[in-house]
Amino acid sequence: MKFLIFLGSARDSTPPRPARLGLRVSRACEYFFNLDHEEHSVEIIDPLDYELGPVFKPHFSYAKSRVPKDLQALSEKIQAAHGYVMVSPEYNHSMSPALSHLLNHFGSSLFSYKPSTIVTYSAGQWGGTRAAVGMRSFLSELGCLPVSAMIHIPHAQQVFNEEGRTLEGVDEAQWQAYFGRALNQMVWWAQAAQSQAEKNNPHVISQAFTKDPSQRNAP
Repeated sequence: MKFLIFLGSARDSTPPRPARLGLRVSRACEYFFNLDHEEHSVEIIDPLDYELGPVFKPHFSYAKSRVPKDLQALSEKIQAAHGYVMVSPEYNHSMSPALSHLLNHFGSSLFSYKPSTIVTYSAGQWGGTRAAVGMRSFLSELGCLPVSAMIHIPHAQQVFNEEGRTLEGVDEAQWQAYFGRALNQMVWWAQAAQSQAEKNNPHVISQAFTKDPSQRNAP
């Protein structure tokens, strides 16, 4: 199966060190995922790798022949994936605007009936936990329901290096177990969703709206 790690930061540097803190955390997610799930593939989606344009226009608003290549390529990756790891710092007690901006370019039908894992981090003591509260409702509406276990990383710059590996003196086994609890839940639900989808296509029994959200209104 295929999984995507969405890096929820568009900063090219992060204090107190020059290397991006969110990228460290994303690489740590990738590393710990691969330790337990070599049979699956995982890829980091970095918003700095995509040109989204100065004016917000989502993928589904374009005529099919005019969709920008970046948006089309990412939409295909999202649709092909079986689960998502959403990595976010905390902004004013909320999820990263870089993450929500990126995800809002795509319709929920691409994410629906697949699980997600919430990962938050900070350079301070709270680990971005307050951002996770809003992320639950956001991701549920997007269709990729988050698993119950979450990952919160306070003082992330003291835990991981630029490559996402634990720093000297940090107990890697404890962090592997901590990450594993959430990531393993996601993989289990992804396997269950894939198995059920093969028996009964969810997009047939509960169709996405094709014109506007009013199609889901009560009579």
